[in-house]
Amino acid sequence: MLLLSAAAPAATPGLRIDPVHTRIGFNLNTRWGQTLDGRFPQYEGEIVPLEAGLHRVQLRLAAGAVEIEDSPRYSRFARGSRFFDAENHPLIEFISEPYDETLLRDGGELGGRLTIRGVTRREVFTIAPTECAHPARDCDVVARGSVRRENYGINGFGLAIHNRVYFLLNLRVRGEPPA
Repeated sequence: MLLLSAAAPAATPGLRIDPVHTRIGFNLNTRWGQTLDGRFPQYEGEIVPLEAGLHRVQLRLAAGAVEIEDSPRYSRFARGSRFFDAENHPLIEFISEPYDETLLRDGGELGGRLTIRGVTRREVFTIAPTECAHPARDCDVVARGSVRRENYGINGFGLAIHNRVYFLLNLRVRGEPPA
């Protein structure tokens, strides 16, 4: 993770995303009905406490490590200049708007700034309700969302791949919340 640490903001007290139990993936649909499943095996992030009991999620994903399941060839395409362009834009970043912890239990929408290929836009992810006492520590927080590729300048392979990229995040944190 040293690759990501160099680009990370100054250390902020908070809960670190657990790299052992967290899974961050995406899928793409081809024009022929095939679904390509991808994942981000290298990332880092934290949940930062804010004033008034609110929190913010900050995630940084290594675009150069992205993998398309069972396909080294498609993985290279996804990292390449016609898709995530990892050489020029090594990080994909999401910084959420402030939220109350009840969102993690009850579910709902979480907005924030998503940056892909140097383009930043507001996007909204849907958080699924959980039934455990301490979401993100005792059970996954599941978030889903989709973005339009064209909004981020991802115009490659337009004849082969639909415009939407669907993200699925199963997030866990490690450690106990600050006292």
